[in-house]
Amino acid sequence: MTVRLGVEVRELLERPEFAVLATAEGDGSVQLSVMWVGWDGEDLLMATKAGRRKVANIRRDPRVTVLLHDRAAPARYAEIRGRARVTDQDPHALVDELARRYTGAAHVVTDPDQEDDRVVLRITPERVRHIG
Repeated sequence: MTVRLGVEVRELLERPEFAVLATAEGDGSVQLSVMWVGWDGEDLLMATKAGRRKVANIRRDPRVTVLLHDRAAPARYAEIRGRARVTDQDPHALVDELARRYTGAAHVVTDPDQEDDRVVLRITPERVRHIG
């Protein structure tokens, strides 16, 4: 069941705050990744390389947790639990959008061969907890 994100969580998503993505390893341990995150009004969006561990983990077990932390107010954060899927959505527009938000500049392609190896992770929130 998809849940709506409250205004405080949406405010965090609209700012260039880093997210921590937690996925489950095959042995049950947790794998953490610091990520740029976007939001389309329903789902959280992240781009990554197709061969990354988090992608394999999501394909095996789509349950994820995303932690958004407010750098300006360290006691303020949001924990979003949901299900992720690896999509065939074109990742280049998302990478450029996120690069502009987080760095203030367009994404610079340094190795075109590596750019074709990106995927978009789409995370549908199912439970949200906000503190602060």
